[in-house]
Amino acid sequence: MLHSTKGRRISGVVAIAAASSLLLGACAAGETETTGAGPAPAEQDGIGAGFLVDYSNYGDAYAGTLTAIDATGMCSYEEMSKKDYSGQTLRILSHVPPVLGEPADLHARQFEELTGATVTVEQVPFPDIFSKAQLSFQTGVSAYDVIFGGSQWLGDFQEHYAVVPDVYLNDSELADSTDLIKQIAQWNGETKLYSIDADRHYLKYRTDVYEDAAAQAAYSDAFNAVLAVPTTWEEYNRQAKFFGEVYATGGWAPTNQPAGVDFYGSVEVMARDNLMFSAFISRVAPYAKNPDVKGGFWFDENMVPQVNNPGFVKGLEDFVEAVSFVPPGYSSFGLAEEIASFGKGEAMFSYTWDDAFVEANQPNSPIRSTVAAAPLPGAAEVWNRVTGEWDAAEGGVNYAPYISWGWTAAVTEASPVKQMGFDYLCFFGNEANHKIDLTIGRFGVNPGRTADLTTEFWTDEAGWEQQSADSYISTLENYESNTNRVFDLRVPGNGEFYTSMANGVAEALAGQKSPQEALDSVAAEWLTIMERIGQDQIKEAYQAVIRLEDNLD
Repeated sequence: MLHSTKGRRISGVVAIAAASSLLLGACAAGETETTGAGPAPAEQDGIGAGFLVDYSNYGDAYAGTLTAIDATGMCSYEEMSKKDYSGQTLRILSHVPPVLGEPADLHARQFEELTGATVTVEQVPFPDIFSKAQLSFQTGVSAYDVIFGGSQWLGDFQEHYAVVPDVYLNDSELADSTDLIKQIAQWNGETKLYSIDADRHYLKYRTDVYEDAAAQAAYSDAFNAVLAVPTTWEEYNRQAKFFGEVYATGGWAPTNQPAGVDFYGSVEVMARDNLMFSAFISRVAPYAKNPDVKGGFWFDENMVPQVNNPGFVKGLEDFVEAVSFVPPGYSSFGLAEEIASFGKGEAMFSYTWDDAFVEANQPNSPIRSTVAAAPLPGAAEVWNRVTGEWDAAEGGVNYAPYISWGWTAAVTEASPVKQMGFDYLCFFGNEANHKIDLTIGRFGVNPGRTADLTTEFWTDEAGWEQQSADSYISTLENYESNTNRVFDLRVPGNGEFYTSMANGVAEALAGQKSPQEALDSVAAEWLTIMERIGQDQIKEAYQAVIRLEDNLD
């Protein structure tokens, strides 16, 4: 731990109080000034060239994690130690641990120790982040200086977010963000989001199933087909169902199946209020995102919702089928459960975010030598909303990667401590922290910089197996270049639209409605939401989404 005598208290809000015994110096004209309380941290703690960033100083939970040398730059430990925020408070709203909430808290502690600031981190479940931020903005109470949340909320909150200053865009690690990540952070040409994460959904699978001669023979006998990594969702479901059932009969298990761990076909995010909407979008995308149809995936040119068109319905039918081959208790599986389940070897497949794959590659993972990544499955046919017919996919498979909303952050426009807020986010994402955070699956921090997209980092520093690193980077690079991508509905009312969609999908998963009936109800609700908010307002904001979908920027 950095030299500090500060205390800490946790009770819903994580309060990190600065101690008067550590008054930090401020940087002026390139020199470190000191106070009567003692030398600046760079001197008293040895923070400088060669400083080793080691999270294990913060508890047993970080034993064995990657360490990194503090890199030079405006966001480094050394440069932050020259800041003096004594007597100032930074108020942060974040997700509950571990996903995002844990690194937000950890880096708040470190930032507080370096700068003398008082930092409070309020950690709440995912749906409450939006509602608490919205309440703060609507009432004008300015309750938070930094808000962590989903990039899909930009349409709702962009007027309340401060523009990221050029110095951070050009001189910090943000400058290394990929072009796609830079686009997602912008609203009408201004960068309103501070990118700390980059998210896309992709396939994770167990290689020991595909390399098993007995599994190959059994699959060939059953379907007269060669066992290969699925390229369509229909193949995904067929393989997941088949091998889950074969394992359940007691006649077969993957060659690297951990002792005492049952095996299922797939693990999926199906908890209604815990990011299930994102898993559903991945299921739908290749059936409904037609590369020959421009002008809108979520709405057509006349703002008619497309959420109940045949492409969406087919995706939901596949999703409903998956209920038969996922682990028990599927309706309570959110992202954290998916990460843990796939990471311990409980399923043949997983998809959604990077975190489950990172977890499966942890040094103590029992399956780290037998996992690989691939693009999301596609579809042999894709719905054409213009002609009202199904089109055969060019090349046999229509791929439509879902560039899922990513954890991001913003400094609020009303904050009285904007620079401190940006400095905290700058520190959160500095090179050393970012490297370590990428390798801790439960953190939810995923690659979004060009430096992240090298196999050497994942094999030489993170210690991954070569096949894991190669397949991972190949998949991420594929998504950077694919032009038939699906993006989130970043318009005013996003939370209402997605909640409505999640409720309808949950009804179908529970067997309460057919997929068509469930999505017809969702489409009707979307019209009501649009009428209340204003169709013109939503249509104007939706044009920014279309520009991403149709590669116009």
